Amino acid sequence: MKQSALQLRVIDSLSQIAEDDWNALLSPEAGPFLKYAFLNTLEVSGCVGGNTGWQVAHLLVEDSDSRLLGAIPLYLKQHSYGEFVFDWAWAQAYEQNGMSYYPKALSAIPFTPVRGPRLLVAQSSDKSAVQQTLVSGLKTLVSQNALSSAHVLFPESSELLELEKQGFMLRNSVQFHWQNTGYQDFEQFLADLTMKRRKNIRRERASVAMHKISYRHISGAQASKEDWAFFYRCYENTYIEHRSSPYLTEECIQTLGRDMPENFHLIIAIQDERPIASSLLVVDRPNSKAYGRYWGAVEHIPCLHFELAYYQAIEYCIQEGIRIFEGGAQGEHKMARGFLPTTLQSAHWIADAGFSNAVKRFLERESEGMAAYVDELEQRIPLKSSKVQP
Repeated sequence: MKQSALQLRVIDSLSQIAEDDWNALLSPEAGPFLKYAFLNTLEVSGCVGGNTGWQVAHLLVEDSDSRLLGAIPLYLKQHSYGEFVFDWAWAQAYEQNGMSYYPKALSAIPFTPVRGPRLLVAQSSDKSAVQQTLVSGLKTLVSQNALSSAHVLFPESSELLELEKQGFMLRNSVQFHWQNTGYQDFEQFLADLTMKRRKNIRRERASVAMHKISYRHISGAQASKEDWAFFYRCYENTYIEHRSSPYLTEECIQTLGRDMPENFHLIIAIQDERPIASSLLVVDRPNSKAYGRYWGAVEHIPCLHFELAYYQAIEYCIQEGIRIFEGGAQGEHKMARGFLPTTLQSAHWIADAGFSNAVKRFLERESEGMAAYVDELEQRIPLKSSKVQP
């Protein structure tokens, strides 16, 4: 296909295109968060769009017959909440220099810090040409709409080449992932840890066990409206306790549970026949991954968070043969529970040349500090030295 046949279009709602057309852009590695059902539910339930500061502006590449060849999931942001790659200092510097940092263009999964494709291309299309058009089109959108910048969070490594080629600057961040090396049970996992970490986990689990708590593991297909309602109550309570508002609505959670049951797994803690806490896993079986998304409780019990959000989830992954469990963004405390540091990258393009140079210098300094930080973390990994990979 010749590049001259490609044309760009921006849509303010995913419902403007067919579900099958969007999902046809997704590679097997894309995972559940890029599915039409997931992104569209965020829109129709009001979690993005409206007055949320997440204006939908998905960028499409089509041929001359209006057939969808590629896309970037895209939002125009009025703030930097729900992203997990922090640029508040950049925004402040912009404002101090009399410029507006917001709105900015953001390609990411809202409220979801997971790696995945961002430059989506139909299998039958010229991948290089479509990706090139998407990235150049993103920059044009920024310039024509007087936006400050474009940010692509947690793209696949293979997409970074095109982004760098077109002037995007890369930024490293660290998450903590649990890795299943073929464990038969939780005790075998513990045996791989240093004595200090092993004793700490056993102590935490024993502390919770004293409260005579049991656990229900509920697949998405088995979860009832009442199960989802209780989960949402727990999820909402977490935000209330932090004097904040939840990103997701109960309508969103109920709809996702109904439309994507194969991708969800609920864990509910029960005491005296009453549910008291819940956590949610998003499951990507084709890629052997699980993602810990949200947790909450209606009663406080010390260490219950670790048991429900980490240890029960690890037991589930072992039982199901799931290779990677991502526990969410940040959190060095996860290392004490058997998680290992993993470096992810984001890509950033700043329209103002002077500010772009300043950000470039900042990222160079930050990269050096991040490398030292990762080196320090690797000196503290929880595995026995014999299990550390060279």
